[in-house]
Amino acid sequence: MKAEKRREEILSFIGNSDEPIPANTLKDRFHVSRQVIVQDIAILRANGYDITSTNRGYFLNTKLGATRVFKCRHTFEEIVDEGMLVIGKGGRIEDIYVNHRVYGRISARLDLNNKTHVEELYRSLVSGASKPLMSVTDGYHYHTVSADCEQTLDLIESKLREKGFLIEI
Repeated sequence: MKAEKRREEILSFIGNSDEPIPANTLKDRFHVSRQVIVQDIAILRANGYDITSTNRGYFLNTKLGATRVFKCRHTFEEIVDEGMLVIGKGGRIEDIYVNHRVYGRISARLDLNNKTHVEELYRSLVSGASKPLMSVTDGYHYHTVSADCEQTLDLIESKLREKGFLIEI
């Protein structure tokens, strides 16, 4: 298979998946080395495709219809509650960021769009390998949340407020 055709198929494959696709899956599917996949992804990015690499694999960013930033505060133990609330109401948690008084904005891409992602994040944090980003700002943090429409974001905002997680900006 020619490189250009392979890149088109990689783009289609990751673009049509609801989950990130690991590089090893791509290498096996297209019968090339992992390094070739990494180079193909770099070329696709250079051609303007918004492809993100996570520890779970590659995915094509296809933003939902609306996005909003929510400022939140809660305890470590409520991370799952917050995530499940947003996911359960039809949202996707794109990222988390904090505004540190010394270092400025510190952010991490999350891409949480289902229950399993939320649970995996919590298990990673509970393992003690790292502390949650919100811990450097006494629990205060921001999430960019996307959804199919503004009404869904309004519902998520309302539910975050009800739970006491939302900080009015």
